[in-house]
Amino acid sequence: MKKTSVIGLFSAIALVPALAGAAEPIGEHPTYSREVSRIIQDNCQICHQDGQIGPMSFTSYEEVRPWAPLIRMKVLSREMPPYQYDADIGVQELKGDWRMSQEDIDTLVAWVDAGSPMGNPEHLPAAKQFPAVGEWRLEPELGPPDHIIKSTKWDVPGSGQDMWWEPDVPTGIAENRCIKAIETLPSQAAHGSTHHANSQFLVQNEEGEWVTFGRLSEYAYGKLGEMVPEGACRTAPANSQVRWSIHYYPDGNAVADDQVSVGIWYQDEDFDEDAAYEQDLRLYALQGGDYAIEPHGKLMTQGFHSFDHPVRIDSWQPHLHLRGVAMNIEIYDPSTGRREVISQASNWSAGWNHSHTYKDGSQPLIPAGATIIQTAWYDNTADNPFNPDPDQWVGAGQRTTDEMSHSWIAVTHLDEEGYEMMLEERAAAEAGGAP
Repeated sequence: MKKTSVIGLFSAIALVPALAGAAEPIGEHPTYSREVSRIIQDNCQICHQDGQIGPMSFTSYEEVRPWAPLIRMKVLSREMPPYQYDADIGVQELKGDWRMSQEDIDTLVAWVDAGSPMGNPEHLPAAKQFPAVGEWRLEPELGPPDHIIKSTKWDVPGSGQDMWWEPDVPTGIAENRCIKAIETLPSQAAHGSTHHANSQFLVQNEEGEWVTFGRLSEYAYGKLGEMVPEGACRTAPANSQVRWSIHYYPDGNAVADDQVSVGIWYQDEDFDEDAAYEQDLRLYALQGGDYAIEPHGKLMTQGFHSFDHPVRIDSWQPHLHLRGVAMNIEIYDPSTGRREVISQASNWSAGWNHSHTYKDGSQPLIPAGATIIQTAWYDNTADNPFNPDPDQWVGAGQRTTDEMSHSWIAVTHLDEEGYEMMLEERAAAEAGGAP
């Protein structure tokens, strides 16, 4: 069978129109009660409500109206909703995509330009319920977790430098199970100081030593969780431990006996584990070596990784710190000599960490021998609004004021038969027929 190029494997890019300074004409101007309230519910209220991280509440017309000009500016610039993923390059079919549609942006802008009218209160939708801080955000969709693992207690001080808490705890998992979804949940009290929380499974080898089995999950501020696609298995091993690496950055609130939790939802009992391909989440070594960013300087780094077997990339989660401004990953296929960017984030903010999960049928398929190339860009000048001090040298390191450049990538490991089958399914779907 003739191999399809890597470029042909990716779904067609859904180009988003360029942002305009004003909305497209709408026959009758929109009102809050009829259109805008629903847009705010779907895109804003998960953060903008009492007890959540948004700095103001958007649960009523009276709360939204004073902020209408700022809302207009933020949605036109695509700063809000916060989602660092380019709309005009790479795979655009994503699960849990926070980006607001151009139609909704136009509607909001037209509403503000018309004077932000309330409209008929009878048209208002019913109030929408959201999980509170400290509640599982995947629970409304999946129900409560099947299994919860907590870190041991740790006193978080109100002030100080970066600190790490790295306990090993038994999982209580009695038998191997395939994972459907994972969510890491900081406590409500320490939500603002929990910079990230990594967890990995440990199992005992023949000598009784605890060794790494694989990554359980990774959490960074702003991340929701991870969903394993159908036909893939990320294994939760029996009789295991979890090694936590929790990075706290004190935010002014001291918290005694803090614990971070990870919730696991298992695949159904009838899930065919033998027919599933193994999936893992890994921090691939794509940083490009050690580096130092000079004061008032800029830098670009690149890292590379190849597989000796075909794989499917299920999600991509870039990670940078305060001087990082952009990152992308691309695929180089030596059999064709072609390179293609599959994902890019050009408006990076360290305040939000999203795992960009590709929709089923749109995940990049990578042939054996192809190379993942990760490129990252840094700005240590005063033009970077997140830069705390452009007079400082900045090196690679673990502290918030250091810099990082890595990606958490969920990969399903295929054999040639499975790879060819997925290629045929993609080709049939594009042709509009059955395999």
